[in-house]
Amino acid sequence: MSSIRKKAEVYLEYSPIIEAPPTAAPAALYAQACSNDEATISFWREQWVAQIKANHAIFGPFKDKSLGSIFRAHLNKPCFLLGSGPSLKKNAHLLKGDHGIPIISCLHNFHFLEDLEVNVDYYVTLDAGETTVMEVSEGGNPETDYWAKTKDKTLLAYIGSHPNLLAKWQGKILFFAAPVPDQTVKAALDELEKFPIHVSSGGNVLGASLYIAKAYLGCWTTIFLGADFSFAYDESFHPWKNQIDGNLGVYVRNHDVYGNAVKTWPSYRNFKSWFEYVAQKVPGQYINCTEGGIFGSYPEGNIRAVEQMDLKDCIARFTLTSHIENQVKNYDTNEIKILF
Repeated sequence: MSSIRKKAEVYLEYSPIIEAPPTAAPAALYAQACSNDEATISFWREQWVAQIKANHAIFGPFKDKSLGSIFRAHLNKPCFLLGSGPSLKKNAHLLKGDHGIPIISCLHNFHFLEDLEVNVDYYVTLDAGETTVMEVSEGGNPETDYWAKTKDKTLLAYIGSHPNLLAKWQGKILFFAAPVPDQTVKAALDELEKFPIHVSSGGNVLGASLYIAKAYLGCWTTIFLGADFSFAYDESFHPWKNQIDGNLGVYVRNHDVYGNAVKTWPSYRNFKSWFEYVAQKVPGQYINCTEGGIFGSYPEGNIRAVEQMDLKDCIARFTLTSHIENQVKNYDTNEIKILF
């Protein structure tokens, strides 16, 4: 007699809530997040300056195409912030359709979200390297012209972005500067124009997206997806197959939001520290709908400042009125629903 063994279903439960990180005050989190700043500035300084000048020659003055033009565009509304972590493949499809909540995504997700037909309001790019050009379509359908899909999309771009990326983008581009603590970079921009539209980022594009959402767009509630800051259980790094998968290099271990050990890079743990610093110090509601990863997690539990929630439950929280929409708009309906 043959026997069939059914694969056991795994149920993941969020770790208990703790009031604050047990081993790190907010100031210590900030210091940890900034520990690599000097090396980063030294590596990129010349390229930043050269590309700021090149972009200004084509698009300048930056103030005419400024991020400031959408100041308070979503005041007091919630917004979705999408990183490129591996958990994004679990739930990004739920963003399809009209839920009334603006979506801000890292540019690296472009092909993935366009294939899902998710309507992204703003894509954000912070990196200066030419790799950002390749990343627009990495992991996507090789038969698809993703640059043609940028025609009706808005890109929020660092003024030092790679010129080849900006040249290929067919939609609107709005620019921002970055508060780089370096006199050479500051002097290069000041020589071209006074441009005080600065975006703090914690050294990563999702951080820039968070700052844009809160400081410029005015969003009180920020809802995170794909904010893993770690590898998935299968050691994938993005929600699509890519060259990083399985090539961990030097890594550390961290407990995820479910209490399980996962692998990550020290630099990504620094990013996690910056986001947790912001969540504890800057007013607002921070909801993590990543459904995985290490944002807000410690061995003792998940910090209260970052609310852990499945995306479907979060969307339900902000779309309660949709249940009675038909009877409000159609007085001839026979369908009557009572919300509670």
